Amino acid sequence: MSNDIPVSEIPIGDMASNMGIVLTSASAQVVVGTMPVAGNTQPFGLLNGGASMAFAETLGSIGANIHAGTGRFAVGIEINGSHHRSATQGIVTGTATALSLGRNVAVYEIVINDERGKLICTTRLTCLLRDAAQSQD
Repeated sequence: MSNDIPVSEIPIGDMASNMGIVLTSASAQVVVGTMPVAGNTQPFGLLNGGASMAFAETLGSIGANIHAGTGRFAVGIEINGSHHRSATQGIVTGTATALSLGRNVAVYEIVINDERGKLICTTRLTCLLRDAAQSQD
């Protein structure tokens, strides 16, 4: 992916689409998107922690793929997260910020906030950058 692709043309995948994730801006350095709480809750009506992690990985992976450039792609190899508070309604916003952009590894911190700006979740994602010609295993 190159930095001049309009956000509307960046593929996010079926799962992210089904979760209602929408990109608002994207570069190798910073990726921002939103996700509705509705449809992404656990049985008690709280935003599912797994949904937060999938949201975070989507944003960080997009940044890593932009950084990887033409003929290369990024795969997530490690993610961790801390859930700080719950969300029961509205839209959450995630911001993935590059911590390290190397030739073979990209690391992002992803912060998810609710509509009031309250911190919901922080994560760190590490992606391995591979050549497209490499095997998928």
